[in-house]
Amino acid sequence: MPTGQPHAHEVAAGGGGGAANHSNHRLPAHSPTPLPAEVVPAYPPPESEDDETWVWTQIKAEARRDADAEPALASFLYATVLSHPSLPRSLSFHLANKLCSSTLLSTLLYDLFLATLTAHPSLRTAVVADLLAARSRDPACVGFSHCLLNYKGFLAIQAHRVAHVLWEQQRLPLALALQSRVADVSAVDIHPAAVVGKGILLDHATGVVIGETAVVGDNVSILHHVTLGGTGKAVGDRHPKIGDGVLIGAGATILGNVKIGAGAKIGAGSVVLIDVPARSTAVGNPARLIGGKKAEGENDEDMPGKSMDHTSFIRQWSDYTI
Repeated sequence: MPTGQPHAHEVAAGGGGGAANHSNHRLPAHSPTPLPAEVVPAYPPPESEDDETWVWTQIKAEARRDADAEPALASFLYATVLSHPSLPRSLSFHLANKLCSSTLLSTLLYDLFLATLTAHPSLRTAVVADLLAARSRDPACVGFSHCLLNYKGFLAIQAHRVAHVLWEQQRLPLALALQSRVADVSAVDIHPAAVVGKGILLDHATGVVIGETAVVGDNVSILHHVTLGGTGKAVGDRHPKIGDGVLIGAGATILGNVKIGAGAKIGAGSVVLIDVPARSTAVGNPARLIGGKKAEGENDEDMPGKSMDHTSFIRQWSDYTI
């Protein structure tokens, strides 16, 4: 660890020992000591704070703690996080090393990723929104650094954002080469022309396919083995349009230029071939619609893409209980 870097116990001291309030369960001897909620909370920063700076501070604090607790990871954490002055540099370095090959060098990819993130502030905003989405929606996400370093869905989305910029710049061969590398490494295949919003969670991510003319809105959550595809050999605008706050369950398939309205829910394993109205649920093969209007007292925070509520529709669909 570099000279002058604070140790985990020094970082935690600023939180007033709040970690003891989280749980009465005894941790195994090898487990890292959780940082106090004031240091690494699971909720977004106040609006008055700069989100990117705030999240980067949390990532560094987590990395220092984990490097102290697990010496086997110290070199990795220093190389990927602690040696970098900013989130874009850390992400660019980590992505470049994940996606490089013997003929696609990590130095080339690093320069490409960093230059794109630097030139497009909206991409950095989306990176932070995606980190916050994973931390707040996925109970298995133990920290921002865990998402940055280990979540292949998060990394695939960030690589896609860069590939999309390349596509818009008519650098098609490089954009497609990047798509191919992401698919090889993460089993996530997103065409570089697809438009993807911010606050996206690809939970588990394996087998996700998003076609060329697909559009995915903000705050959408997509589970593994989801396909946003076409219906055959038709050309032109032929892929789904996913509204804000949509939740798409594992193994769902949405085909054709159909619209999934804001706040809709697509049940696991469903095959959707028609439009789904906002705030509705589609389940089955072929999918049929259940429910619809916004419930009394429901607000935007209850959007299924954020709440990750996969089962509330069952009371409308079946009287089966366990």
